[in-house]
Amino acid sequence: MGKKIAVLGAGSWGSVLASLLDENGSDVKLWSYNLGQVKEFNERHTNSKYIKNFTFSESIVATNDLAEAVDNVDYILFVVPTQATRSVAEQVAAILNKRNQQVNIIHASKGIEEKTYLRLSQVLSQEINPQNRKSISVLSGPSQAEDVVTKDITLVTVASDNQRAAKEIQDLFMNHYFRVYTSDDVIGVEIGAALKNIIALGAGALYGLGYKDNAKAALMTRGLAEISRLGTSFGANPLTFTGLSGVGDVIVTATSTNSRNWRAGNELGKGKSLKEVIENMGMVIEGIATTRAAYELSKKRGVEMPITSAIYHVLYDGADIKETINALMTREGRSEIE
Repeated sequence: MGKKIAVLGAGSWGSVLASLLDENGSDVKLWSYNLGQVKEFNERHTNSKYIKNFTFSESIVATNDLAEAVDNVDYILFVVPTQATRSVAEQVAAILNKRNQQVNIIHASKGIEEKTYLRLSQVLSQEINPQNRKSISVLSGPSQAEDVVTKDITLVTVASDNQRAAKEIQDLFMNHYFRVYTSDDVIGVEIGAALKNIIALGAGALYGLGYKDNAKAALMTRGLAEISRLGTSFGANPLTFTGLSGVGDVIVTATSTNSRNWRAGNELGKGKSLKEVIENMGMVIEGIATTRAAYELSKKRGVEMPITSAIYHVLYDGADIKETINALMTREGRSEIE
């Protein structure tokens, strides 16, 4: 039997990563707060709300009991929505502390916590006591769950301050269709992962408004420039943003109709209100909260992020999308390399 792993969060990405780890020989428990979802998973081995037309292995056990999920595991993989990560981590920390249990922590969520502006590895390090964690790592990259489940070739990065842990996690996840690279740039990988959702919202909005490939390429390229500006202000390696968790993740999230951020932007571009978009999606749209966090963070740090600012004003101030795009296009000319 392989390593024992608790996967916390049974959305599309969490359940697909659980399937991948099970396929690779790990002993996997999948946690969800939703008892109905747990019952469906254990009885029918499906997760119909999130992954259509796929049957999961009977060896993956789902539970809504967090203590049961993390019992005696080697790794805990957080794949819960960004804004729920702290509350789940707080509960996990109490369980680990009570049992004097030590584990490796991984997260595969993409966002920045509102109000604190913290990356998720920072949130996890705050909540989970050092004596209960061997390492904290992040798994990220261009990886639509709907494609991974069909075994489409996928490349991602695992970043950690602990390179021994990164190598072990690389071995856990890697197989013939899922290739994992290692990195020590946790800041860059997490910033790229979070902020690409903002660019995906913008790309979807452009499409909804009727703009074409030139506009999309412009948005993605200049979006990457401002992601890099914010990331390097925290000490990230600029080369990270030319890699899988930078360019790669922007490409897939800003072009794929599987991306809920792209779909949300598309609906906004077609004239729907933010309230309608959120209600119709039925799943968390990470880019919405991240836009607010990134906008406020850019102001605090004095980093120019015009695209993020424009999307923020559309989402939170009710700015007209067409007028906002026009304002972006009529900004004063400048050098491309700043």
